Amino acid sequence: MRVSIESLAHGGDAIARLDDGRVAFVRGGCPGDIADIEIVADHGNRVDARITSVLEPSPDRVEAPCPYFGMCGGCQWQHISDDVQRTAKARIVSDAFSRIAKLPVDVPPIVAASATYGYRNRMEFVAEEAAAGLRLGLHQLGEPSLVPIDRCLLLPDRTRDAPRALAGALRYLSGRHSHLGLRRVGIRISHHGHDLQVALWTEPGPFPRQLVAKALADAVGATSVVRVLVKGPDKERAVAGVEVLRGRGHWIERLAGNRMSVSAPSFFQINTAAAEILVGSVLAAIEPQEDDRVLDLYSGVGTFTVPLANRAAEVVAVEGSRHTLADLRRNLETAGVSADIVGGDVARELASLGTFDLAVVDPPRSGLHPDTLTALAGTEARTIAYVSCDPATLARDAARLTASGYELMGATPHDLFPQTYHVESVAIFGRVDG
Repeated sequence: MRVSIESLAHGGDAIARLDDGRVAFVRGGCPGDIADIEIVADHGNRVDARITSVLEPSPDRVEAPCPYFGMCGGCQWQHISDDVQRTAKARIVSDAFSRIAKLPVDVPPIVAASATYGYRNRMEFVAEEAAAGLRLGLHQLGEPSLVPIDRCLLLPDRTRDAPRALAGALRYLSGRHSHLGLRRVGIRISHHGHDLQVALWTEPGPFPRQLVAKALADAVGATSVVRVLVKGPDKERAVAGVEVLRGRGHWIERLAGNRMSVSAPSFFQINTAAAEILVGSVLAAIEPQEDDRVLDLYSGVGTFTVPLANRAAEVVAVEGSRHTLADLRRNLETAGVSADIVGGDVARELASLGTFDLAVVDPPRSGLHPDTLTALAGTEARTIAYVSCDPATLARDAARLTASGYELMGATPHDLFPQTYHVESVAIFGRVDG
């Protein structure tokens, strides 16, 4: 059937309406397109569809520069102009607050990224070992199958061909050793420096450590090579240990003037330049003072902890990952500042930490557990900055916070992930007196 593409949805699809009024989620559409579509799944009140022919392309439709676009699941919006992408992300955040939280909020234009390609400091590739040889790539869009890739335009210029070089080296190694036990291969590239780390996520077992370290250093100029031992289902990422095969064993980056050491299992924002703006946005919003006691929840390696410790009287950082805690301690020591570090279950630990003047919360995509939200409200912080990568869980948690004595003061979207539907947001909550 023929439709007019109206808008973009969180998740990457475009939205159109069928003649019967139902919503169609259309893969590969651009707002303004007139297209023929084919329904691939009928869910009753909505359908999933794909474009069979674009009859009248939107003036905002552009030529995707990547030869893998449309197959590889890494990007969803390369065919859409940057301005339309940004406008859509701000609207998605606003819609989540009004639809899920029932909270009207004036969402400003998105804080745009300085670079729309070449911005990633980290990529992870899926590894498949088969009789035909080892393959390295990304999952197909919407499918579990693998798309082998030779280069990625989201990586910095100097490492765009790294996927091909890594795949070649690993094919050579797998030919010498029948089974490396590879699951994923990660690469991290410093935005402010020359560090390049390769992390091999493997099953425990015999491994040609020296040969692998030399081959990967020769292939991509790796300054550090590590092996991350994982057990159980891949999605759980149960890390049994980390082996340093070459170099320091951790990756070095500078963020907002601070030197950050990051081990392979630890989270770090993938867009360094945009993350520096994000940190500045949070600090400007909460305005930490010299006598403040500040909570940094899900602190990670210290993205917010380190700059907060430079400004406030006391900072308490709560983090659950033992690998990340080691990074956090090292980064605080390097910066010459101190913070109280609390490791363990966030909800359990938070309930016993007392009151705070300010709080910064940067949870995983799933957001905050209800017990954590209750404990967070119990800290009586005058201002809470909630950093989120998922508008839906942010809106859900915003509704719970506003029911617990807080007011939503504002929410600012940040474009850390151009060419994709992902959007980072900073929501600010103020405690209501009385």
